[in-house]
Amino acid sequence: MTEEKEGIRSNAIIGLLAQTSIHAGSGQNTGVIDLSIQREGHNGWPCIFGSAVKGAVRTLAEDQGNGQIGSIFGSEANITEANAGAVAFGDARLLLFPVRSLTSQFKWVTCPAALRRYQNDAARMGLKIDCAIPAVTWTEEMALVAEAQANNRLFLEEYRFDTQSHDLSPIIRVLSELMPEQDAKNLSKQLVIISDDMFSFIVQHATPVNAHIAIDSKTKTAVSGALWYEETLPPETLLYFTLSAAGARKKEEKLDAKSIRDEVFQLFSGENGAWLQVGGNETVGMGWCAVRIKQ
Repeated sequence: MTEEKEGIRSNAIIGLLAQTSIHAGSGQNTGVIDLSIQREGHNGWPCIFGSAVKGAVRTLAEDQGNGQIGSIFGSEANITEANAGAVAFGDARLLLFPVRSLTSQFKWVTCPAALRRYQNDAARMGLKIDCAIPAVTWTEEMALVAEAQANNRLFLEEYRFDTQSHDLSPIIRVLSELMPEQDAKNLSKQLVIISDDMFSFIVQHATPVNAHIAIDSKTKTAVSGALWYEETLPPETLLYFTLSAAGARKKEEKLDAKSIRDEVFQLFSGENGAWLQVGGNETVGMGWCAVRIKQ
């Protein structure tokens, strides 16, 4: 946590570890996929736009009956004296992507570009972290692991990688801060770092796509034309977003940046743990994430 310029801003990073599939829709179809997920335009990596993150956190605040909703998120558009919100929510960016493996349950895959970006985002928020990315000459067949693999080979989906064992403990410590403790315990066995190009290829082509169909309740048969394909982010995906709080912008409010930030943190302090539902299909259990705060 930082207090910039005598408390004008108070920052944090929020980790989201998917517990169920997530569908944050892009609002358009891509080829055979009718309902595709949100992606960054320049690299095709999955993400959840900041507007969707803000909407999910606001819904959580409304469900909990938080009395500072207008100060934190901004007033409703149809009131006479509108005010902007006091918290800036960044996009939820991809950090670890779960991939099927022939040698274990699954592997958490990342790349140097994703780790560098997280380190830069943390620095922008005033947080010091050191991902300590090993200096190696990357090839598409190379994979760095913390624990040696049999025959120095690793299979992710249908692709074979030649593994090199490295001390990844600094990276593991950094990533562990963004996920529940019980999940972080498996990082040393499951973390894999691959090249930027291979990471981009995998996250663009290995996301689940599920077929959905509507059934007529009277005839118990499929409704004509009611078949669609929906893309999702799989469970165990690790994302993070930046949070930057300022003082309340309501004239009558005296809440400073730290107070506003603490109001947001309070939303994730329930007895049953810290949870956030993002994206669509909430009524069928999708979009649930475990929340961890890095400050």
